[in-house]
Amino acid sequence: MHPEHPSFEKAVAAKIVAQEQLDKLTFLWRFKNNKVIFTNGCFDLLHDGHLELLLKAKDLGGKLIVGLNSDASVKRLKGEKRPIKNQQSRALQLAALQAVDAVVIFEEDTPFELIQLIKPEILVKGGDYSEATLVGADIVKANGGEVVVIPLVEGFSTTSLIQQMS
Repeated sequence: MHPEHPSFEKAVAAKIVAQEQLDKLTFLWRFKNNKVIFTNGCFDLLHDGHLELLLKAKDLGGKLIVGLNSDASVKRLKGEKRPIKNQQSRALQLAALQAVDAVVIFEEDTPFELIQLIKPEILVKGGDYSEATLVGADIVKANGGEVVVIPLVEGFSTTSLIQQMS
């Protein structure tokens, strides 16, 4: 490894940020005329549906932040047997994707507080939601932002993958 070329592993790890870093990060992106795009989820077993959502979110043009449910949050939402992968593993997988600019882990059941903090210009979620049921849509709209619901890719869900493996 050349000293002037940081390793790809370090660059990926640097994309996993603490909530306290978000103000500075989003300020710099906006200063460079980038929109901030936000989506969130458990991303327990990364599958084609997740990838499609992330790629389409990134295609909206801007810097993509992924809010990742913590292990405790996933357990509360999905049950005692979840998550399959721990939050560091899930965060690293997301951060390794070129489409993802930052990953932030949150402890709450919903990303409401995170959305209040980030104030994204674009809020993106999968088609199992509507704008009316999407947490934080009201915040984004009140700030002049856009809410985008991406249609689900049929046949892909973490729950169905787990059932297939059983």
